[in-house]
Amino acid sequence: MTLGNLFWLFVAGFAIWYWWKAKDIKDFVLQAAHRYCKTMDVLLLDDAVYLRGLWFKRDRNGKLRVWRRFLFDFTTTGEERYTGRIIMLGRQIEHMELEPHRF
Repeated sequence: MTLGNLFWLFVAGFAIWYWWKAKDIKDFVLQAAHRYCKTMDVLLLDDAVYLRGLWFKRDRNGKLRVWRRFLFDFTTTGEERYTGRIIMLGRQIEHMELEPHRF
């Protein structure tokens, strides 16, 4: 096995590990969005969340963490679509909010 083959094997392994972790985090955020929508008495649409921001930021203890912004769509009347946001820092949800909407 050559050094080039080992490099590509490492790259493939890293890509699979990253995909696995990203899927785990997305599933966690989707469950949180379901719970939040239920408590706010709105309906989560499409049963999906979308990653719309990825960055590195420091937490309250000064440790460097991955900052993520997820968006999801919801409705109150079934006719209009609104956007909700979930902000994560590391594995913790920092903030959840819904766009202003009709009741």
